[in-house]
Amino acid sequence: MIKVATAECFTHGHIAREIHAISQGYEGKFGPNYPLLKNITQDLTVVCGIFAPTLSALQKVLEVDPPEPLKLIRGIKVYNEENDKKVAVIMAESVKNLSGADIGIGTTAGIGRGGVAISTGEYTVVASSGFYADLTTPDSLQLFKRQECGIKKALSIFVDVLDGDVDRIERYGDIEIINNEK
Repeated sequence: MIKVATAECFTHGHIAREIHAISQGYEGKFGPNYPLLKNITQDLTVVCGIFAPTLSALQKVLEVDPPEPLKLIRGIKVYNEENDKKVAVIMAESVKNLSGADIGIGTTAGIGRGGVAISTGEYTVVASSGFYADLTTPDSLQLFKRQECGIKKALSIFVDVLDGDVDRIERYGDIEIINNEK
């Protein structure tokens, strides 16, 4: 059984919900919304899915000391794209370690394309959503499109991680793979 945990910001817990739906075999309206998950053959379980948009959630729930945000909007952290990627890695690794999961997924987005990270014991894949939006000038359509792109990209990379297909992961572009083995 592969245990998965997520700490999500701009993806609002949708990644955990999708993985949970497929792992439980749910179908119809309660099933997964992303068809690519239907090809998963591994035995999965979601240990936890955390929605963590605020700086205090990172500090108190995930027990990390992230970089100082550019701005706080009612406690919600706003980073630039470079720091979003760094913070997504911190979130993925923290939720994985705290929950005892095999795979941790972290997402966060402020100004830019955001950060998506999927961490295993061997490596961490870091990417952006591929779609630009700015949380400080909230354009609902732009934010929604970035969220959708982030969910789809995270789930696509997740499937490739499960399949162990690093070559396919590298073809996405805007990808960094960090070796976690020391």
